[in-house]
Amino acid sequence: MLMDKAKVFFTKNITSDALIKIYKALDIELSGKVGVKVSTGERGAKGYLKASLIGPFVKSLNGTIIECNTAYPGARNTAEDHLEVAKEHGFTEFADVDIMDADGEVKIPVHNGKNLQYDIIGSHFDNYDAIVNLAHGKGHAMGGFGANLKNQSIGIASRNGKAYIHSAGKSEDPETLWNNLPEQINFIESMAEAAKAVADHLEEQNKPIIYITVMNALSVDCDCDANQGAPVMADLGIVASLDPVANDQAFIDKIWASKDPGAIKLQERIDRQLGREILPYAESIGLGTRNYELIDIDGE
Repeated sequence: MLMDKAKVFFTKNITSDALIKIYKALDIELSGKVGVKVSTGERGAKGYLKASLIGPFVKSLNGTIIECNTAYPGARNTAEDHLEVAKEHGFTEFADVDIMDADGEVKIPVHNGKNLQYDIIGSHFDNYDAIVNLAHGKGHAMGGFGANLKNQSIGIASRNGKAYIHSAGKSEDPETLWNNLPEQINFIESMAEAAKAVADHLEEQNKPIIYITVMNALSVDCDCDANQGAPVMADLGIVASLDPVANDQAFIDKIWASKDPGAIKLQERIDRQLGREILPYAESIGLGTRNYELIDIDGE
């Protein structure tokens, strides 16, 4: 039996107004305490979503920027340092910033996972009534690409949880992570399993989550890279959906459909790391569907 097509909304415009407009197109009103999961960007990175772009949208929701500490050495692996970088990058000018694993972590179940028994997330995550998964679409040195699925798995995982996902369940210790790296496909699958765990956890509490990916500053490197390279292709726009698999698939499809000569560089980075394999696996475990209808809101 085929799943119904997911709706993915699209705008070629990348502005504060366009971000608010595409949220409204989803026709879901988020209320209560709203957490907006966005990468604050490593110190030295250039491509993270800028405060000037996302600030008005986050303020319209009275949202809180939510993040977790990194597993790798850098400027964001303690809550104190992470908050300082968030301030430098302008996020504290328009919202509170909550480093969700500042006071510990909790384990949530992974159902039917091949690699992970559980997911480990920042303990503050349950303080929120609704979640916006606001991702910056780009490449990634380990995952091939980062968008909503990565933002929901690695991004919501605590520091130890990140180690657990990256090692495909071998280690919860960031100090031993790099000696326990799994086969690449197992890491890709682990990200999908962790993202599904978060979705299930929210569904069990009847808490909504929406997915938005801004497709700009398209580097082959992640915003977690202090030496992030320059964009390799032109901006593509913004996609939004209630389905994370469909939204990530739409992002990938936009890259592969692009006539930009630089798109091949991003395609090569993604496929070298088996990045696209996360999509059929995420679909197979029930996180969403790759079958979608793209709805262009620019003509409205």
